[in-house]
Amino acid sequence: MANPTPAPAVGFHHVALKAKSWDDSLAFYKGVLGFTEKITWAYPDGNRAGMFDTGGGNYLEIFEDRTYTPAPHGALLHLALRTNTLDADIARIRAAGCKITIEPKDVIIKTTNGAGPVPIRIAFFEGPNGEIWELFENELT
Repeated sequence: MANPTPAPAVGFHHVALKAKSWDDSLAFYKGVLGFTEKITWAYPDGNRAGMFDTGGGNYLEIFEDRTYTPAPHGALLHLALRTNTLDADIARIRAAGCKITIEPKDVIIKTTNGAGPVPIRIAFFEGPNGEIWELFENELT
């Protein structure tokens, strides 16, 4: 899978975690570590999610799942790279033989913290070791 052209990604955008307790997670990440809330949203099933700034424009994304039992090796959901060239990146990743698990798509995050609607463009793929990567393109976060 050699690739002579380095990816144009400009760094990590976020790391995503599953959380059994939204309130406990916010108390720890905001109250203890001092992360700041950027955007939050809710799903029809009542579970919540949000992005929390860890500093320098890097985020921790938390997805509440009240039925979640933490895995023995942690709660890492996916790794996300910030990009300005998502479609070209996916074409190169596909050509390298990686499995695209979610094709590029536009999404509007309907925030619940007053930040307003947040348009994003995302795609997901499996890395060579089965890890899940997201490409994340937007201008607000």
